[in-house]
Parts: sequence; structure tokens; C-alpha cells
Amino acid sequence: MINKFSATIFICFASFLFSFSQTKKSVSTKKTTENISIDAELNEASWKDAEIATDFVSLEPKNGTPIPEEFRTEVKILYSDDAVYIGAKLYDPNPDKILKELVERDDIGTSDFFGVFINGYNDGQQEFRFFVTAANGQVDTNFTSSEGEDGSWNAIWESNVKITDFGYVIEMKIPYAALRFPEKDKQIWGLNFFREVRRERQKYTWSPIDNKIGAISQQAGLLTGIENIKTPTRLFLIPYSSFYLSGSETQKTKGELKGGLDIKYGINDAFTLDAILVPDFGQTKFDNVVLNLGPFEQQFNENRPFFTEGTDLFSKGNLLYSRRIGQTSDLNLNLAENESINEYPGAINLVNALKISGRDKDGLGIGFLNAITEKTMATATNSVDNSTRQVEISPLTNYNVMVFDQRFNQNSSVTFINTNVTRNGSFRDANVTGLLFDLNNKTNTYNLSGGLKSSSINDVENKNGYNASLYFAETNGKFRYSFGSEYMSKDFEINDLGINFRTNYYSFSGNTNYRILNPNKTFNTFRINLNSYFEFYTPTNQIQASNFNVNLNSTNKSNHYFGGGLNFNPFENYDYYEPRVANRYFVNPRNAGGFFYFSSNYNNKFALDINPFITHVINENRYEAGINISPRYRFSDKFSLVYSFDYFKQQNDIGFIDFEGSNIIFARRDRNTYTNAITSKFSISSVMNFNLSVRHYWSLAENNKINNLNEDGSLSTNTTYTGNKNSNFSTWNLDLSYSWWFAPGSQMSILYRNNAGTFDRTINKDFGSNFSNLFEDNLNHVLSVSVRYFIDYNQAKNWIKKG
Repeated sequence: MINKFSATIFICFASFLFSFSQTKKSVSTKKTTENISIDAELNEASWKDAEIATDFVSLEPKNGTPIPEEFRTEVKILYSDDAVYIGAKLYDPNPDKILKELVERDDIGTSDFFGVFINGYNDGQQEFRFFVTAANGQVDTNFTSSEGEDGSWNAIWESNVKITDFGYVIEMKIPYAALRFPEKDKQIWGLNFFREVRRERQKYTWSPIDNKIGAISQQAGLLTGIENIKTPTRLFLIPYSSFYLSGSETQKTKGELKGGLDIKYGINDAFTLDAILVPDFGQTKFDNVVLNLGPFEQQFNENRPFFTEGTDLFSKGNLLYSRRIGQTSDLNLNLAENESINEYPGAINLVNALKISGRDKDGLGIGFLNAITEKTMATATNSVDNSTRQVEISPLTNYNVMVFDQRFNQNSSVTFINTNVTRNGSFRDANVTGLLFDLNNKTNTYNLSGGLKSSSINDVENKNGYNASLYFAETNGKFRYSFGSEYMSKDFEINDLGINFRTNYYSFSGNTNYRILNPNKTFNTFRINLNSYFEFYTPTNQIQASNFNVNLNSTNKSNHYFGGGLNFNPFENYDYYEPRVANRYFVNPRNAGGFFYFSSNYNNKFALDINPFITHVINENRYEAGINISPRYRFSDKFSLVYSFDYFKQQNDIGFIDFEGSNIIFARRDRNTYTNAITSKFSISSVMNFNLSVRHYWSLAENNKINNLNEDGSLSTNTTYTGNKNSNFSTWNLDLSYSWWFAPGSQMSILYRNNAGTFDRTINKDFGSNFSNLFEDNLNHVLSVSVRYFIDYNQAKNWIKKG
């Protein structure tokens, strides 16, 4: 066995000696001193002599075939001392059929679009991608070969679009401040152009991309001709001011004025410093809170811009869950026996935060993130004499993440990452370190990845743990496969700055899949997967999680998406978490289930998504089933509406509800959950939008039979427990916003928000009365106005000179 494994590793590393070679397409640019007006006219003299990049090739679905003549695409590039300019003519035999929905920035919508991918280091690793829709909507992303596209990254650039009698024209100006490139007299950049004809769902690129190979960025072409340009001073100031007016039925209306400053500074051509001096996250998207009856916390998406933008380096190893920053921690508070804290603050105030990130010409990526939250107090009440005292529930805390990521051979990397949480005083400190690798051979046919992580907790009881993983995959062709294994020790703990639910296990996983690389008579795309997973509790070697799954995903000739799958768990699983007591477990029986989904072509004005699913416990009257139905209608290029309805039912679900002396109390319960949501937008232009988001969530859990959990993981009837642990939870959120990008990078937004929530132990199955109860003395209102203004140092110094 060891010899076979060694041979596999040798073959994998030996394959790195073979290089992937192809003749790269190339286009040359010329310098202009003209004042180029971004008006989509391309009528300046400099455009006439510029070299043309053409002969696009299909990316999807007919990979490798030339673009039809009627859709030919011609692109030219110019450069000046401060920016590159792209002019593109995109031919279309039916200009009146060009799709051009108006949407918010960073959203394509239902539109034709064009993109340019620029890699200033030409290393096949990272591209800055800029897209413009036929409605002049802007989308920008930071693409890395290991993490894919990061849509949270934003840059300041200009574009314009004009529909013509032959198709449409796009003109773009991308300042050097939005790019990264080395200090050289002669630049050679990686370059590709992208076009999608939306109504045909046809995607084309200038430099051909072979879809049998996963490495897209390594198949870019070349841009030559740029000489003697200087990396600009990348200093951007974003001052802001916000006003909040809040109130409720029980709280007097009050106003609050906030102001602050965000700073972005280019330390050199590769690395950027981002800092928020006075944070304000009052207009971030609301969380979709649910009734959580399980043993683990609910995980929320990060909606704060500072913690979502340009964070690809910090996501290495999945050690950072940035919602921990500003979250009330679960700390040892040394409360007296009869003391309790009735109400914790919803969040801990962030004092400031900064991050440094980037990658140099030698492929070394460095990330540094630091945030400080303030000391926070809460009131502890003594249940005997009702006395109260102030308790420090969160000390002054410093959160830190440091990453070093070295890329080599264009498509491989080795990463060192460390996260650290230091709390003032005697509270718990935490440190986690990881060493990761992601290796691909030059032809991008095989991948070997994994890593080793260790954690150290300094608390009342110090703990040290570790986690190791190793995965191997074939990554090209129609047939592909992967397999891997992971081990996590009992005391591996990352939850001070990361998020992890299970420890003390080892696991094995495998996947094999088949896909078509080009359309056939029935499908544009088709893929079928077979997955397996086994997880074992280390002390007993019992299976605590397992699953076999087969699923398919496809697109038919009408560009409707549909698929489905079957799940089968053939073994009893030993759940060591649901009992909430160490070394106790509940035996989950075997189960089987399946799902189906259908998503019609969004190009149509009316589209429908539908997804039913069911899982049944074998030989028991116990199941869970649900359905999601989401119709959408695009009334015009300006106005659209999406409605979503989710229903989830659990029949005879089993779970923990309470303790009774030494007994662990479980219940058989019926649960019904309903979610109704509406999202709508009205766009006056590509820079001015109204948005509506409404969500109502209602979940009922009724306990029908009370049980004791036995030592062997089975259940027995309990006749003494009298507590009421039924749950009736309902929540409502509404956001109505207006957004206006009145200048590049500068935005004014007005947001009206209301929300309400109720929870009780009374089961009331009447939808109407539950819904109306939400708004009885529970509704909170907030009206906020925020203005952010983007100041580029390079422009500001010219203002000063003119002044």
C-alpha cells in the first residue's frame, strides 16, 4: 500500500516537469497624447491606426469553434501616461434584439456584455477583469487561479456604450491605479477579451480557452507595446457622512449623525493598504435569521464591505469567519451561582480596522488584517435578591490575520496563514496556524492539495489541537475523479476567529464525474457526479456522518437548466453533538432521499425556478420534505420583480429539547417552516436604482412525544417531563433603498428599513394571526441617508494646482 501511494506521489510530481505550451495570440498597443473622450464614438485619430484584435473563438457551448461572421468582434487598445483605453465594436445582425437590462453596479442582469482581462505580471495567476453590459452597466472582479472570481473587489474606471445599426460599441478607460504591474521600461501583460451574446447564450474569447483544461488564466494572450509608464500614487480617500432616524412603538424616535473616513493607499506597485478609521455598517443587508433547533450556531454571510472586498488571500484554509469580529463572544464570565445576563448586545462596536494585501512580481502574496473591538459591558441580575451589577462581557480585543502565499509554475501555491485573537485581561486568547499547498502539473491535468493546521487556546484550561488533510484529483477531460482524507483532533479549535462545528474525527471522500465538453443533439451542457463521504468519530471509530450521492446538472437546447439527484445513507450514524453532553450520542437511522430542480431561461420575460426535495428515514414514519418556487418577471429593462416561496416540513423529527436532572430530554416533533420573499428593482439608469427586499419567515416546532436519551443512543419514553419546549418563531424584514452613483466611486444612498420578530411557546397554526402579531408593538423603523465621496489623490493634486 505504501509503495503504491509513493508511486502515485512520484508520478504527480514528475508531471510538473512537463510544460504546457501553446502559441499565444498577441496584440500591440500605441501611446496616445490625445484627450480620449469616453463616449463610445471611437472618433479620435489615435483609434484609426490602432492594431485590431479579432478572430474570437467560442468558449461555450461550442468550445474552440470560430465566432460567426455576423457576430465578429474587433477590439483596439491605446495607452497614455495614466490609463489604458479599450475600444470594441461588437457586430450583431439584429441590433434591436440586443439584451440590455438596467441593473445595479456589479450585476450583469439579462444583458449582452463585453469584458477585458488584464494580468500586469503575465504570470497566469491573477487577472483584473472589467465587464461592460450593453446597458453600460459595470462589473469588475479580481480573478485568481486558486479562488476564482472575487466579485466584491471594486475599482474606479469609466465606460460608455452606444447601440448602432451594426451592433454596439463599447469604450473603456482603465486607470493604472486600478491595475497592478511591475516597474519595467517595457511591459508585457497577459490579456484576454470576452463577449457573451446573451440571447444565444454564446460566450467567446479572443485568446482561445480549451475547456478540457481548468486553468483559464494561463491561456490568456499577450499585450505588448506599453513602454515607460509609471505606477501611479494609489491614494484614495473616501470620506462619508450618514444620518440615522430610528424609532418604534415602544421607543421614542431619535436621530444620530455619523461621519468617518476610509483610506486606500498603494504602498508600492503590488501592495495596498485599506483602513476604516470610523466604521459605519448601518446600511448593510439584513441577516436571514431562522429558528435554529440544532446544536450549532447559525452561520451568516458577511455583508460589511470592508470584510468582503479583496479578501481572497484571507480565505485560504477556511480559517477566517469575519463575522466573529464584532460578535459577542462566548467567554467565561465568572458569574455567581444565581446570576444571569438577560440581554446581550447585538454587536460589539468596531474601533478601527485595516488590511494590507497584494502580490509582487515574484508571485508572493501577502495579506495582513487587523481589527480592534471595544470593551463592552452588560447587566447581570441576581435571581435571589434582584440586585444587579455591570459585567464585562467582551474586553478590548484585537483580531489579526497574516497570510503569505507563494505562487509558482503559474498554477501552484504554498500558503502560510496565522490567525490570532488577543483579549485584554484574563479572558481567553487564541492562535491558529496553517501550512497549505495546492499543486498542479503544467498541463493542469492533476492536482494535489492539502495542509496541516494547528490551534492553541489559552484559557482556564489550555488546549492544543491540529488538523491534517490531503486530496488528489484529475482535473481535465470528460471523465474526472478526486479522493481525499482529513483528520481533526479533539482539541482543534478555530472558533474565536473562524467557524468549525465538528472535531475529533477522520474522514474519507471520493468523487467521479462525467461531462460533455461540447453540445450534442439534446444538451448544451451535461454533467453527472457520483460522490461518497464517510466520517468516523476517532475514539470509537463509529460512523458519525456518511452519504452516497448521485446528481446531474444540465442545460438543454433552449437554455433551460434542470437536474436532480439521489442521496442514500446506508449506515446508522452516531451523532455526538445533538445530546449537548460530552461522550453521549444519538443513533440516527439509515435514510434515503432525492431532489429535482428546474430553472427556465432568464432571457425570457417570465422565468420560473422550482426545487422539490425529500428525505425519508428507512422503516420509520419519519421524513422531511420541502419545495422552493420562485417566479420572476421582467416588465421592462428598468423594472423586474422576483417572488420566492419556501415550504419545509419535518414529520416526526427527533432532537434535543432540555435536561431533566441527569436525563437528556429528546422530543419527536413536527415542524413546518414558511418563507415568503420579494425582491424588486427599478433602474432609472445604470447609476441610479431603487431596490426593494422583503422577507417573512415563520417556523413552528411542536413536540409530540417526550423521550429520554439512553446510554446506547436509543430513546425511551419519558412520563415525568412537563416543560413546554414548543417553538413559534416569526420574523419580518423590509428594505427599500435608493442609490445614486453621482460620480466615479461616489454614492448617495437612502434606505428605509423596518423589522420585527416574535418568539413564544404557544403553537398557533393560523397564518393570519401570527402575521398580524408581528406588528403589534414589535415593528422597528430606521431611515438613513449616507453620502460617500471618492477622492483620487492624482486628481486632487491637479485641483490644487489649478486652484
